[in-house]
Amino acid sequence: MLAAVGAAVLALLVAGCGGGSDAGQANAAGKPDQAALPEATTYGDIPQAPKDPEPGAATDGEVLHPKRELVVHDGVDGTPIARLPVKQISSPTWVPVIKREGDWAQILLPSRPNGASGWINTAGDAVESANNDYVVNVDRQNFSLEIVKGDQQLGEWTIGIGEPDYPTPAGRAFIIASIKETVNDYSPIVLPLSAHSESHTTFGGGPGTVGIHTWPDNSFVGKANSDGCIRVTKEALDELVKLPLGTMVNIV
Repeated sequence: MLAAVGAAVLALLVAGCGGGSDAGQANAAGKPDQAALPEATTYGDIPQAPKDPEPGAATDGEVLHPKRELVVHDGVDGTPIARLPVKQISSPTWVPVIKREGDWAQILLPSRPNGASGWINTAGDAVESANNDYVVNVDRQNFSLEIVKGDQQLGEWTIGIGEPDYPTPAGRAFIIASIKETVNDYSPIVLPLSAHSESHTTFGGGPGTVGIHTWPDNSFVGKANSDGCIRVTKEALDELVKLPLGTMVNIV
């Protein structure tokens, strides 16, 4: 799961915590040109994407990995709005399924706006499917983070969250990558989420991705003092990095 990436990539993603494209042009047949669609990554902006219909609901644990680039639609057999790549940053793409209709799966997207979703056709060998029973629950009011698997709590820790002017966004998110830190010394590993800051359009020139990471000391514990990222203790990060990509992170 661990993906080491270049220093520049990590700095752009989370430096401030420690571009959008058009939806596509029509081809000669009047249909959107797939190559012109924005990529569904943390760098993407897909304003046409349907909002997560139940941001507080549980899923059945299904996660999907596209075996090739797939078109994301705004509904079952609907209008193309984006492209789902095989990789997110340098980690393989794994996205959670929030609804099924036959071969069509509604998935959460890692792009802006927060809560963006879309539909992909999973027929044939388009995707690899897996079941992920792990869930991370973040309670901002109580400054707590827990990892659960099914009905079993595997651990709970006190955390730090975004300060009032730069809050950690609420809703369903998921772990999109695992990055080995090579620039800053505040965390050996950073776990970028599909969520983005609602108050910062960018962190250090990047897309304002919210991440989970440690801090040089424990002065953050039980405080709202970050730019939106979730700060955890080393013990918590040691357990979080064991979770599969695509793991749901419910933030309330």
